[in-house]
Amino acid sequence: MPIIARQYTFHLVGKMKTQEKIEAYFAKKQPFMEGIGLLRELALKTELIETYKWRIPVYTIDNKNVLGILAFKHHFGIWFYNGVFLKDPKKVLENAQEGKTKAMRHWKFRTIEDIDEATVLAYFLEAISNQKKGLVLAPEKNKPIEMPPLLKIALNKNQALKANYGSLTPYKQREYCEYISQAKQEKTKQARLEKCIPLLEKGLGLHDKYRKG
Repeated sequence: MPIIARQYTFHLVGKMKTQEKIEAYFAKKQPFMEGIGLLRELALKTELIETYKWRIPVYTIDNKNVLGILAFKHHFGIWFYNGVFLKDPKKVLENAQEGKTKAMRHWKFRTIEDIDEATVLAYFLEAISNQKKGLVLAPEKNKPIEMPPLLKIALNKNQALKANYGSLTPYKQREYCEYISQAKQEKTKQARLEKCIPLLEKGLGLHDKYRKG
């Protein structure tokens, strides 16, 4: 088979697999199946491109992530990747993870009746417009990483752990530092450290399991 034809075949196979994953996500039997299905219908009414990343359906413009549609145990909803720039006239957006997430905002629903289609579509269109304008929260690349004392002590006690931490990219090191240091209480910082240790023992970043898709 000629190289160009083979590459085209691989592209089609990859695209089919992506589409299969998307369809499987929305077809899975769970309490919010109907709700996420309606959100999908609304997203597909826009110019957003449907794809699959981090094990969830993600909708993009010019290969830039705009929003994701997710179902959880007690609710379902929309992740706006740069939702911090949305005007949010209905005051429905929440910080995805308070104290850690800078740009992402989450809109939660409990039932399909919570979905006002016109309002959701308006938020989608604003998010698309913002992405086209380049409204993206840039990471603080030049800000030095401040390691929390608890993490520093743990690394100094375990050289293998220290080596694994040192092998991570600065971005992943920053995620660990911010995750621990942004906890308000010492017991919470300790609990977060204990959650980090097994991941560091494996040489993983804090959110690596979510980055696979």
